[in-house]
Amino acid sequence: MTRAELARLIDHSVLKPESTAQEIRAGADIVHAWHAGYYCVQPCWVSLAAEALRGTDARVVTVIGFPHGCDSPEVKRLATTIAVADGAEEIDMVMNFGALRSARATLVAADVEGVVLAAQGLPVKVILETAALTDDEKRLACRLACEAGAAFVKTSTGFHAGGGATVADVRVLRAAVGPAVGVKASGGIRTLADVLAMIEAGANRIGTSATAAIIAAIQPPRCP
Repeated sequence: MTRAELARLIDHSVLKPESTAQEIRAGADIVHAWHAGYYCVQPCWVSLAAEALRGTDARVVTVIGFPHGCDSPEVKRLATTIAVADGAEEIDMVMNFGALRSARATLVAADVEGVVLAAQGLPVKVILETAALTDDEKRLACRLACEAGAAFVKTSTGFHAGGGATVADVRVLRAAVGPAVGVKASGGIRTLADVLAMIEAGANRIGTSATAAIIAAIQPPRCP
């Protein structure tokens, strides 16, 4: 895999709640310098990120219901509408995994579908928080997300005490959604080895804050 190919798979993430405007601009600089495909920020920073990346082909991503997924469906829909108006080009929403664990599948499905509709055709990734779920719950979550029109399922927020992405979870998600829906691995991915393991397991998008170090680990081609 070349640097350019890897960079197009990466959602560079600056999601800490204490991040400043200066740090959001610095994250955009990393995206631009390393030609990352996507830049994921909190909703309050979407406009700034879009402005900082104007003229590039990087897409701005934001999070909805982050990091716990506990907002009401109405709040998630409204937040999505605002994010799209501010310039978000993809939406990463946190599934209400507490409702999923409570066997309230109808609520979960409606929650996801509402965000998909509010996104007005933009790709929606559904964060399952796999560390909190059994394998059967992960499979159910994938089915509900796919039926609601999600473009991707995503392993983790990176903020759950139980951990982030694992190779085993990526394999479960890929098997559950098949080839037509994307799988984003996110949470604790810090090295090129981590990335390659996730891709081998079936991920086709990577969320990380270690973008520069990961891409730099691939040696550029030598001139003949």
